[in-house]
Amino acid sequence: MFLFIGAPEVIVVLLLVVMLFGADKIPEIARGLGKGMRQIKDATNDIKRGINTSAEKNGLDLDVTKDIKKEIETVKKELDDMSGPIKRQF
Repeated sequence: MFLFIGAPEVIVVLLLVVMLFGADKIPEIARGLGKGMRQIKDATNDIKRGINTSAEKNGLDLDVTKDIKKEIETVKKELDDMSGPIKRQF
């Protein structure tokens, strides 16, 4: 199931596309969509790269998740240490 669309709906959409554009135009349309998607992906990667570069130049830490995971692990360890004797009693 792709985007909540089942097989019958996909078949109907494909039939409509073939009827509207013809079988000879479908490869051109697919090529155009592929190029457009590639350009969007490249632009997104360029923006990410620019943000990372400027953040590194300004000394900002972009890996916040690493710090958060470290704190979570510390809290888990402390809870395990505190609850260890309680668990052993049961």
